[in-house]
Amino acid sequence: MQATPFLMFQGDAQEALILWKRAFPDHIKVTELERHSGGEAHGKLSSARFTLGGTEWRVFDSPIPHAFTFTPATSIFVDCEDEAQLRHAAKVLGEGGKVMMPLDGYEFAALFTWLSDVHGVSWQLSLPFPEPD
Repeated sequence: MQATPFLMFQGDAQEALILWKRAFPDHIKVTELERHSGGEAHGKLSSARFTLGGTEWRVFDSPIPHAFTFTPATSIFVDCEDEAQLRHAAKVLGEGGKVMMPLDGYEFAALFTWLSDVHGVSWQLSLPFPEPD
């Protein structure tokens, strides 16, 4: 058995992937792309698989409108390698998005922010405290 996180978009999956690749340029690898073959969505991204931090993800761009979207109750939690990576990702993902917890030090992380990107996907970006010697 294999379980894979699956995110369904309504017309902007390709734009989300482009944004995420800007946020994590060395850490997102797209492994599969499919495009819609007919209708109004012809030629637009239908589905994709990508890896982020060793986890495979799937995205789907629904040509059918739905009455639901993403919620902050489910988020992508990323332990960043260093402060520069976290700040860069927070800046890129925050463009047009919404900050739920501002970028700051907290009792649980040296640096942390929780935000949703312009596509409504929720991200928790963390810089863990260094391991004690």
